[in-house]
Formats: sequence, structure tokens, C-alpha cells
Amino acid sequence: MAVRLKDIARDLGVSVVTVSKVLRGNTDISDETRKRVLKRMKELNYQPNMMARGLASGRTYTVGLVVPDLVHPFFAEFAKALSGALRPSDRALILASSEEDPEIEQKEIQTLLRRGVDVLLIASCQAQLKNFYDIGDQRTPYLLFDRNFPHLAAHFIGSDDVKVGEMATRHLVEMGRKRIAHIGGKNTSPSLDRLRGFRKVMEEERLQVPEGYVAVRERVEEAGDAVGFAAMQELLRLEPRPDAVFCYNDLTAVGAIEALLAAGLKVPEDVAVIGCGNFRYANYLKVPLSSIDHGTAELGRIAGELALDLSANPEQPPRSVLLEPKLVVRRSTLG
Repeated sequence: MAVRLKDIARDLGVSVVTVSKVLRGNTDISDETRKRVLKRMKELNYQPNMMARGLASGRTYTVGLVVPDLVHPFFAEFAKALSGALRPSDRALILASSEEDPEIEQKEIQTLLRRGVDVLLIASCQAQLKNFYDIGDQRTPYLLFDRNFPHLAAHFIGSDDVKVGEMATRHLVEMGRKRIAHIGGKNTSPSLDRLRGFRKVMEEERLQVPEGYVAVRERVEEAGDAVGFAAMQELLRLEPRPDAVFCYNDLTAVGAIEALLAAGLKVPEDVAVIGCGNFRYANYLKVPLSSIDHGTAELGRIAGELALDLSANPEQPPRSVLLEPKLVVRRSTLG
């Protein structure tokens, strides 16, 4: 038979209201009482009925997450860290993929909102998100991550992508490279900011960026390796060809390296390559990949804490959190 709140209250000689307050995390309960209640819950292996709690509180104790690609290393690691941050508070995470398609994204958002998620997190693939509530409702708090829309008064968490571009490009310059190309994405804040950082350093170092040296492509998340391979093949047809490439993410860098090896070139002797994301397999590639680490797991953890805060206090003013990137050097840039 399932353990009920009244069973715990009877065992401890307290009211059901007191036990309920402990379960909800209310602060008007003494530490001693809270410890006694939590101890008894653990002893009896009490499992709260989330449906009943939802009916009583008007919440579903769920958080929705919409990403461009669920199997992409960045979004998968982010989701794992986010889930870990939500788990101690008994929040369930519902995942959805937009497939980098704005129409699919809108449908997935509407589905999650109909399910009554308490908070929605989204890395949007919309080119221009004039008003988030055009595709949602005006009750559910939301948090943008990775991809920002600065004109919106919205909560945001991500990396400092201008600095990502600067850090990657400056590293290649310090390695003595002069003909540096960039394989980038389209119409997202990370792609635009990383390109901005790239151009800033090239200008400061008075290095030319010839026509064709910036290869901007779509679907760099969902099909990054194939995109990187094709873009690198095009860069190799240029004269003179680049001696280094800064890639939007690690998957495009993986594809770029494959194209270079297939062309009979050496990495980094002929062309140095650096990515972004520092995914967990970067050290085990044919050529271990240098990358910019933007703290994916930490992004997920902070996003989880902010989501819980938004669930409890949805009317708070927008906050923006930017994590500092870090350079991780491996053999793809060091001969």
C-alpha cells in the first residue's frame, strides 16, 4: 500500500499541513522538524504523487526543452546537465527537437505548452523572433539558451561567442598562421558573434580575409560533419588555400579534418583546424581536435537552477548569463 502524507504525519505527531510544507520546500518550518520529516520519508520510501501535487498547486512539475538536434553532442550534454539540476526537485524534463526547422519548432513549442510545462527552455532556430509569445502563450515563463535575441526582454544563458571567435582566431595567429578561413553558420546569434570575433582579430592583426575565406552554411548543428567536409573541399579549391580554419563547432571541424586528410594533406602541418564546444570525443579523433570549451555542463546546471527559480517566481525581470570560454589545445593546431 502506498505511503500517504497522513501516515508520515501520524508517525511523527505533526499535522499533514506541516509534512506538506516540508515537501513543497516552505521556509516556515523549523530545521529540526524538516529533518525529522525528510528522515521519515526516506525510511518509508515515500514517493509523492506528482499528478495530485499538480492538481493542488496548478503546476505539472515538468520543464520543456526544445533544441535543434537532440543527438548533437552540445545539446545532448546540455540536456543531461539540465536534467541533473532538476532531478533533486522532482522535476521531469520533456525533450523535443526542431530539426533546425522553424515550423517544426513552433509545433513542438505548442505541444509542450498544451502539456502545461511550468517552464520552457529553447535554443530557437527562428531567423527573427520578434515576439516569443507569437508562438506560445503569455503565462509560461521561458528561458532562451545558446541562441539569443537581444531585442527581446527575455532570460538568456549562453557563452560569450564574440570571445569564442576571438580566442580561436588569436590562437591560430599565435601559431604563425596567416591565411585563416572560417566555416560558420547562418542566422543565429552564436554564428554571427563567432564570425564577429574572427573578423575583429583578423583586422587587429592586419590579416586579409580574401573572398571565399568565410564559408557560411546552414544546418551546422544537425549535419555539421557533412557541412564541414563540403565547405573544406571548397576552401581547398581557393588560391592560395588557407593554412588554418576556425570552425563554428566541433562537428564541422571533424568534417573539415576528414576533407583535409582525404585530399592528402596533413593536419596541422598543412592546415591547422580548431573547433568549438570541446565535445568529449575530441581527444580520440584521428587528429585530436583543438577547441574552445564554452562550459556545456555548467550551462545546463545554471539553466536548471534558473528554470526552478522561474517556476517559483515567474514575474522576475530578465537576466542574462554569459559563461567565459576556455581554449583547449590539442594536436590539430600544434604540429
